[in-house]
Amino acid sequence: MKLVSPSLLSADFGNLQRDIEMLNASECDWLHVDVMDGIFVPNISFGQPIVKHIKRHAQKPLDVHLMIMDPGRYVADFKEAGADIMTVHYEACTHLDRTIHAIHDHGMKAGVVLNPHTAVCLLEDIVQECDLVLLMSVNPGFGGQKFIENTYNKVRQLRALCDRKNPQCLIEVDGGVNLQNAPLLYGAGADVLVAGNAVFKSADPKQTIHDLKQ
Repeated sequence: MKLVSPSLLSADFGNLQRDIEMLNASECDWLHVDVMDGIFVPNISFGQPIVKHIKRHAQKPLDVHLMIMDPGRYVADFKEAGADIMTVHYEACTHLDRTIHAIHDHGMKAGVVLNPHTAVCLLEDIVQECDLVLLMSVNPGFGGQKFIENTYNKVRQLRALCDRKNPQCLIEVDGGVNLQNAPLLYGAGADVLVAGNAVFKSADPKQTIHDLKQ
């Protein structure tokens, strides 16, 4: 499977509706929405009102990535705002199993996110509950960072874990994804690529999305 989820963190916020309509007309599969609280990560981005605005215009599922402390408190809020897929950080959840079940109970696909330093083996007891796992290939918080090369190894490790415990679980990668490393990530076992600058700073974003899916 080869899915592309362009990150709206790299969109033109002054022309957000225009950029969403461009993505609607593209071959992208999901729209990636990064929610940051300025505590778990050193940046602040979208809150529920902006997610609602995005949902009004989007014709693709919203892939909402909560980079916030204690994300379980906000599952219902972001569902109401329009999330279709919700991923929460392993590092931010004291009761991860409870949070994953809460996401499912609200009718969303549920996933866990790992920061670059967090070992894949820590998912041994939760991966069977997940629809997807998102591996960060940069330290979360800001767009435009350099891809961390060890990500390929983590994708292979995660692919082996998923094949053993939950073959339907999708593997998503976020951070520094471009046309050069995309084939290597898919080859290692990734299913979904989040691309921000590679799409929105491209001369032809729709063609770049097409190329990423090839």
